[in-house]
Amino acid sequence: MKALTVIPHQAGSAELSDVPEPPDSDGPVLVQTLAVGICGTDLEILSGAYGWSAPGRERLTLGHESLGRVLDAPADAPVSAGDLVVGIVRRPDPVPCANCAVLEWDYCRNGQYTERGIKEHDGYLSERYRITPDFVIKVDSTLGALGVLLEPTSVVAKAWEDVDRIGGRAHWDPATVLVTGAGPIGLLAALLGAQRGLDVHVLDRMSDGVKPDLVRALGATYHSGPIGDIGLAPDVIIECTGVSPVILDAMSHIGIGGVMCLTGVSSGGHLIEFDEGALNRNMVLENVAVVGSVNANRRHYELAAKALAEADRGWLAGLVNRRVPLERWSEALERRDDDVKVVIDVTTERGGAS
Repeated sequence: MKALTVIPHQAGSAELSDVPEPPDSDGPVLVQTLAVGICGTDLEILSGAYGWSAPGRERLTLGHESLGRVLDAPADAPVSAGDLVVGIVRRPDPVPCANCAVLEWDYCRNGQYTERGIKEHDGYLSERYRITPDFVIKVDSTLGALGVLLEPTSVVAKAWEDVDRIGGRAHWDPATVLVTGAGPIGLLAALLGAQRGLDVHVLDRMSDGVKPDLVRALGATYHSGPIGDIGLAPDVIIECTGVSPVILDAMSHIGIGGVMCLTGVSSGGHLIEFDEGALNRNMVLENVAVVGSVNANRRHYELAAKALAEADRGWLAGLVNRRVPLERWSEALERRDDDVKVVIDVTTERGGAS
């Protein structure tokens, strides 16, 4: 079968490879891959900056934002042949650490976890894959191809859970949220904010185009200037850019008792001058909390599946603005100004998830 593979830490090594059928050791649920979303992590792996193949293997199969259809499953599995499904990315470490032992593998403490398509476990960008029943999530059939958004939605579902947990340290009745960044993660974070009935604001560098249109279609407010110009002290900030100046600017403008969740990863290596004393003073005196959040466990995938099932299908369709067939996979790596979410179609179905 065909799979998009790469030699980790070797730029320019990606190729559409002929690979063996998925091993039985990966699990009894056999899935036909329909589509895989491309994100910044994939681009980092392809550039040679990130990623690890399985021990004893040279190449790694890419793909962690998956959508597939079950071909075969045990009778006692939570999914059946024909179901649309998404595979969970992270697997607990084999020790296991205290968190992995209670299925909170997104908080793994010893770093021995694996991640499909990223760290020591082949991903989903192959024509078929196998998986264990406890790591597969059923997708609402009416979502069709839009189910490929479930994995990134799980990331923001966890971020919102973290915000609520920390906000709940005192009386917590948030009214406003600022999302920095209008990429897929930012827009999905805004969607979940809108579903909560909050006054949602989104900030990005684009002044017009598809991203502002998607924000306004949610009933949210779009901004493209400095945060200070917005005139808002939000109760919640979901930071989705990973851009250091934006992060520091956001930390300086969060409301009293507010919670800021960082989901974007900074590249590092950039020196920025700022008044750290004033920032510390404001955070302490105003009871501000800042938390980092990455990855997701099964609970977050289930929350994401519920959020997508309740979302407007037309709005979700606007996020997936470019689809590329597997044989032209390299086109999915091109960055275009109007891109939101680019998807590689691995298998095209008639009348189904195509």
